Amino acid sequence: MKPPVPHRRWALAAATALALVVGGLTIPVTRAAEAAPVGAGSYTTTPVGALPSGCGAMSSNPRQFATANAPAGPIPTNDWWSSLLWKRTDCSFSEPLHAHPISYDTFGDGLGFSANSTPAISGTATGVGEFHYPYVQDIRVGVAGLAAPLVKVDGWTDWTVSPHWSDGTRTMRATIGHGLPFAYFQTTGGNAQISTAGTPDVWSNSGATIGFRVNGHDYVGFAPSGASWTVASGRISSTLAGRGYFSVALLPPTSSATERAALAATYGQYAHAHVTGTQLSYAYNPATSGLTTTYAFTTTAREGTATQTVVSLYPHQWKSLSGSTAITPTYPSARGRMKVLTGVNQFRTAMKFQGILPELPAVGDGTGGDLSTLTGQLAATRANPMDQRGNDTYWTGKGLGRAARIAEIADQVNDTTTRDSALNAIRSTLTDWFTASSGKTSRVFYYDNNWGTLIGYPASYGSDQELNDHHFHYGYYIAAAATLAKFDPAWAATSRYGGMVDLLIRDANNYRRGDTQFPYLRDFDIYAGHDWASGHGSFGSGNNQESSSEGMNFASALIQWGQTTGNTAIRDAGVFLYTTQAAAIQEYWFDVSDQNFPAAFGHSTVGMVWGDGGAYATWFSGEPEMIQGINLLPVTGGHLYLGNNPAYVRTNYAELVRNNGGQPTVWQDILWQFQALGDPDAALANLRANPGYTPEEGESRAHTFHWIRNLAALGNVDTTVTGNHPLSAVFSRNGARTYVASNPTATPITVTFSNGTTLAVGAGKTATTGAYTWSGGNAAGGVPPTTPTDPPPTTDPPTTPGTPTRYLLPGGGLGAAGSAATTTVAAANGNHDGTPTNAQVFTATGLNLAYAGGQTAFDLFVDAGTAVGNGVQVRISYDLTGNGSWDRVETGRYFATDPVTGYEHYTQSAGLSSATGTLGALSNGRVRVEVWSAIGNNPTTVGIGNQSVLRLPYS
Repeated sequence: MKPPVPHRRWALAAATALALVVGGLTIPVTRAAEAAPVGAGSYTTTPVGALPSGCGAMSSNPRQFATANAPAGPIPTNDWWSSLLWKRTDCSFSEPLHAHPISYDTFGDGLGFSANSTPAISGTATGVGEFHYPYVQDIRVGVAGLAAPLVKVDGWTDWTVSPHWSDGTRTMRATIGHGLPFAYFQTTGGNAQISTAGTPDVWSNSGATIGFRVNGHDYVGFAPSGASWTVASGRISSTLAGRGYFSVALLPPTSSATERAALAATYGQYAHAHVTGTQLSYAYNPATSGLTTTYAFTTTAREGTATQTVVSLYPHQWKSLSGSTAITPTYPSARGRMKVLTGVNQFRTAMKFQGILPELPAVGDGTGGDLSTLTGQLAATRANPMDQRGNDTYWTGKGLGRAARIAEIADQVNDTTTRDSALNAIRSTLTDWFTASSGKTSRVFYYDNNWGTLIGYPASYGSDQELNDHHFHYGYYIAAAATLAKFDPAWAATSRYGGMVDLLIRDANNYRRGDTQFPYLRDFDIYAGHDWASGHGSFGSGNNQESSSEGMNFASALIQWGQTTGNTAIRDAGVFLYTTQAAAIQEYWFDVSDQNFPAAFGHSTVGMVWGDGGAYATWFSGEPEMIQGINLLPVTGGHLYLGNNPAYVRTNYAELVRNNGGQPTVWQDILWQFQALGDPDAALANLRANPGYTPEEGESRAHTFHWIRNLAALGNVDTTVTGNHPLSAVFSRNGARTYVASNPTATPITVTFSNGTTLAVGAGKTATTGAYTWSGGNAAGGVPPTTPTDPPPTTDPPTTPGTPTRYLLPGGGLGAAGSAATTTVAAANGNHDGTPTNAQVFTATGLNLAYAGGQTAFDLFVDAGTAVGNGVQVRISYDLTGNGSWDRVETGRYFATDPVTGYEHYTQSAGLSSATGTLGALSNGRVRVEVWSAIGNNPTTVGIGNQSVLRLPYS
């Protein structure tokens, strides 16, 4: 039992001076009563609500539980060992620390070890159920006579921590960490002592090394050379030959004494190369879509010359191991089998980043009756695109996420009214939250210097007092800001509100080492490969997280924000978080290979991952729809990883139906959208059969329909092909691939896929090729189009030679509307992008018009029938005075037609490929339109007479 320690009251520490670095500029943070500016935005340094709460009233000074040796700067939270520093429920000691393959606990007389390999399973295979490998102590390691009143933290690195004991006479410092089968100790004031649960079975005791078994688990103690171990009354002790260091290792389970002895000898080679540091590094290569991650160990040789160590790897690591070979046997753990590397000081993993999209392309609902359905649903959101259910950080975020999806979809189908309504809601909401005016206490962010964190108020779900869920909440803000940045890059500039977005990123998962404001990767457990939700982690089962998909929402938001704003450090951090956590989710939330959950657990998924296990449960509901759905929402183009294994999607959905006793009745839209990643036809049938469903709080009918309808056209995510651009993806249906890429910048790009396929993507565009050929998105440079793109009415009054509206006419004229007709544009049979080849030409002469400003507008009716890979292009030339020279030449980006019979509209919203010269008044002027095939091996029909129209920017 841990002895009770009286609560102490601590005084509120005064705010200390600090500086904010944004975009290379150092901005001083003002006194606590003032707002701190960040570009045009600001945050407050005056508390406006509840603050983090530790043990009793001691929340204001978390440094009290760290020694003077602990690293300077902001303290880490949300880690596997956070209860050791936070001490929320025990003012002296931690809760169990589940490091794997060993779990630890702290006591006044030392450090407890548990290698429990027997899961405790509760519940049923059809209802709420849990599995845990709870802390069951095998041994306790300390110093004879040690009676420390509390345990402090003497240091930490990326995945290790060093607890420290002192009772005034004796001291002990330990270093423990993820993946380490060793715990390392330095002691003063007494003999090293290992207390065992019951009488230890000593199977080897020779000089400085002792091997023993407790509760079926084999441990080895390594004292300095010249020392020895004695065993008496269930205790193992050593004088350490007066040298004050030793290590204790857990061996993997073995089948023979010979194998056990061999492992002990191998481990012994590295027993005194104490691990004193761990550090992550990663590199994203867009050209190959590859992510290489290096896990490095620093060691200090207490004796001998060995500088390497022994580590064990989680499944998401050893399945992607590069350049090394793991050995067997393996360790059991709450995450599945852990494989071992011996004699290493680093290891690397190599993973493929599969790519994300801002939103699915409108290949299935961009025309016909489905387009009418979608535009009607979009119009219904205009008055309230956020549909916000609360004013706190989480529910504001959910509303922002809803509006961002609406904006992305509306833009694709040229519903500029709905798009701009959603963008305006995002802009006004973010600007409000990013402004800390005098006396403002709501919809404001506060920086707490003691804890090194940015807290939004009103807070929710412990985001203030427990520092819970910052990545969940802030991911929505960052993702919405990324959408807004495409259309309003000035708003997103560092000098405006981009600096506030950066603060939110750095608070939840800081990508900068050495930052003095926020800890490095606060919410992300580097070695475990996923986020933790609880700031304090003070549970017997360790830390926990349920909504892995909201953690992925944060990671994908970083990719989009970084790519849109040109910040590759943020983009690459997002790729690391996203790719690593996607692998961890497949292993530890979904167990797609059916290797990690205990066989008797009976579920194919968990709602929550705990430090010592998992639970088919949530914090808020026992309904199967919510247990499974909490790891699916929000559904965005950043969540395509959920479809990386379509067969598992079907397995997961089948369990839902089984546990629910039928199809879902709540969160139907979320679950159907997930189902569409594995069986899109069934999902679309479910959606069409249930039009009266109730949308989930962060969803809209428009987005649900768009997502499911387009997956029914695209098929499944194809993980065998990747693009060299982070905003790209590949889908496959019936063996036919569709390649998709999105370009949020003002410069055209060409995306190359790993099988050699290329895709041209205009500025501010999403483009597809393959089974479908489609081009949509916002206008070039991120500026919303201002000219209507609907087809002109056929009853327009006749035009005169001096009017700006001109129809493409039979015989090559540009004039008043005539009778409906067609002309044929010859096949390209090559690449003629930008160079008119076998063009159809239409000309107007003798024009006298005043320049009205603006841009040329056109709407060409084009149809390539069922041909795949065709693209028509237009060039419009102005001879202002009729002297025979072209004063202004505008070449549009080519329009990739779809393989479906029926006219499509090629408009100026496709953007300009090039433009030369300037416009001015037409005086006896001339205008020429050239239409040709830029790509493709088939002809294209152009509707003329009263159909294809040119609108000149003249009056």
